[in-house]
Amino acid sequence: MLTAALELGVTALDTAAPYLGFRSHTVLAETAADLLPKFTLSTKVGFFPGTEGAEHSLDPGRLRVAIQKAARELGREPDTVLLHNPERSLAGLSPAKGHTLLGGACAALADAAHDGLCRDWGVASWDPRLLSVVQADGVPSPDVLMVRAGFLVGIDLLDATAVLRDVWKVGETWGMSPFGGGHGNMWEEFDPRPFLRTHQGDLSRIQAAFRTAFHLPSAAAVAVGTDNPGHLAQLVQALGAEVDTAAVSQYLRALHSHRQN
Repeated sequence: MLTAALELGVTALDTAAPYLGFRSHTVLAETAADLLPKFTLSTKVGFFPGTEGAEHSLDPGRLRVAIQKAARELGREPDTVLLHNPERSLAGLSPAKGHTLLGGACAALADAAHDGLCRDWGVASWDPRLLSVVQADGVPSPDVLMVRAGFLVGIDLLDATAVLRDVWKVGETWGMSPFGGGHGNMWEEFDPRPFLRTHQGDLSRIQAAFRTAFHLPSAAAVAVGTDNPGHLAQLVQALGAEVDTAAVSQYLRALHSHRQN
């Protein structure tokens, strides 16, 4: 799979500490072997093994140790380290307490990047609305903001992402989960190909959904998971299509109008 990815021009891997039962870094290093240096690598920290499964923490010391552990397990420093779903520890806190907790966690990752434990740092949020509530201004600005992307993302989440990007002046936005964790019947009922300017007849609905996800919100990269080289090739092919940005803008206006009504 990794060899096929390289042949297709895919040179970025994204993982996280808790994947595969907290074995993702070790398994990736063993599996990728000499291929791993050919990829840029991002990972996420914030979840830790607990007595009842994974527990979440924004403690700066634990995050620092987690980043160091990731480098040891991978056999290299990750290019980017992302704070994994910080909203999990912010829920239920006052905006002031949340602001302090988030600020300390972001400072820990910023310090790790400054000390050479990674090149860049960022925040990966499944639900960025809470990050806006705790007033992200004044918190260290991440290099990367990773959020859900695509047609299955509600307008509230898209608006929260826009707020964070403006407050933080984020260098890059990355998308994730453009298919919502599975195709289901969604793409049988909804055809996103009219959102493309070209190649509408040549691409599948899944390909069109993936390509348009780069504009919902606008993103420099979109992470997907697959164990099928053929599926990955289809997604790479979709990148050649041009998105009708006017249609995307009209779609967003319709979502805002529907919410107001």
